[in-house]
Amino acid sequence: MSSRYDKMINSPIADMKNVGSGSKAGSITAAQFLKRYIMDDTPWAHLDIAGTAWNDTEQPTVPKGGAGYGVRLLNRFIADNHEK
Repeated sequence: MSSRYDKMINSPIADMKNVGSGSKAGSITAAQFLKRYIMDDTPWAHLDIAGTAWNDTEQPTVPKGGAGYGVRLLNRFIADNHEK
């Protein structure tokens, strides 16, 4: 199934496009873009946090500006699974 999305970033004039076709599968095509740079035996993940990365207004638990959403999750995962 991923090959269907991988085709969305093919380009007739470049190695690849950095955006998919239209608004379809944006997070999936972003992962397909990154996948082209990953060695076959390297475990990796793509966290699509762009939609939650910035707050236009201050909230009770989140300040205005960069939210850092997902950063603590990724940090905890790495600490728990890949650090001694």
